[in-house]
Amino acid sequence: MAIQGRIPVSFGDVFPHGVYATGPAEPLTNFETKRQETDKESGLPVWVVDVYDADPDANHKASAIKVKIGAQVCPVVPEPAFGPFRPVEFDGLTVTPYIEESGRMPNGDPRVRVAYSFRARAVRAPGGKGAARPASAKDAA
Repeated sequence: MAIQGRIPVSFGDVFPHGVYATGPAEPLTNFETKRQETDKESGLPVWVVDVYDADPDANHKASAIKVKIGAQVCPVVPEPAFGPFRPVEFDGLTVTPYIEESGRMPNGDPRVRVAYSFRARAVRAPGGKGAARPASAKDAA
């Protein structure tokens, strides 16, 4: 198969109405080891930014999304624009679809849905305002 693993996508194609970070980037901690996760491809520490999709047609549950960023240092999201909401865009966005099982149907069959894992190389203010925050010093060069 030609497509395997992370699929590169355009931020505007995935989030045409934009997204809003609801707080700063935080380390993604492994539940079992209590240590920060590292990216399997780059070996960099993984940070997570909680965002809310501004698509008015998306249901509330599907609008809360986590975007993971592999970076040596914690990415900096823009300052809040209103309340806790910070408009952001992601550079180098990728998506990985996967099957998520959540319990059983009344007939005993598994309840499954296609879910998506989002990763990015950097986070920045929308519309080119401010420099992108590179994932590593190598990317900044």
